[in-house]
Amino acid sequence: MAISRGQEEDGSSSAPPTGRLNRRDPFLIICRCFSVVTALAGILCIAVNVLSAIRSFQNGSDIFDGVFRCYAVVIAFLMVLTETEWSFIMKFSKILEYWAGRGMLQIFVAVMTRAYSSYGSTQKDLLLLQNIACYFLLGCGLIYVISGLLCIGFLKRAHQEKEISREQAIRDLEELERRREELEQLLLTEEA
Repeated sequence: MAISRGQEEDGSSSAPPTGRLNRRDPFLIICRCFSVVTALAGILCIAVNVLSAIRSFQNGSDIFDGVFRCYAVVIAFLMVLTETEWSFIMKFSKILEYWAGRGMLQIFVAVMTRAYSSYGSTQKDLLLLQNIACYFLLGCGLIYVISGLLCIGFLKRAHQEKEISREQAIRDLEELERRREELEQLLLTEEA
C-alpha cells in the first residue's frame, strides 16, 4: 500500500489541525467585550438624552436644554459608531484610534448626559436613569484614558495584526492542502 507524502506511517496526516490554529486571542476577546459594554453605555446615554430632549421640548420651558440634548445624542451616536471600529468612521477621526482620545470623548458625552439635570421630584425616574448612564459611561471613559496612557491600545492593535496574519496563514495552508489533494488525485488518475 502506497503512503502519500502528507501521511505518516500510522496513517495520520502531517497537516496541523486547524482547530488549534483557529484559537482566538483572549486579550482581543476581552477588548471586544469591553467595546460592547462601552457601546451599550453609549446607547443608554442616547436613550436618556432623547427622553430628556422630548421632555424639554414638551414643557417648552427650557428649549436650550432640548437643543443641548440633541447635540449630546449626535455626539453619543458618533461615539457608539467609534466603538465598532468601522474603517469608514476611523478614517475621518484619527484621534479616536487612540484609546485616550476615545476615553476623553466618552467622558465628554457622560458629562453632557449629566449636565442640566435639575429635574423636580416628578421626574426622579429620568434623573436616576441619567445618573446610571452618566456614571456607567464615565467609568468606561476613565478606563479607556488610563488604558490609553498605558499603551493598551497599541498592544491591542499589535494583537489584531498578529491575528490577521494568523488567519491569512491558515487560509494559505488550507489552500495549499486543497491544492495538494487535487494534485494527488490528478496523479492517481494518470497512473490508473
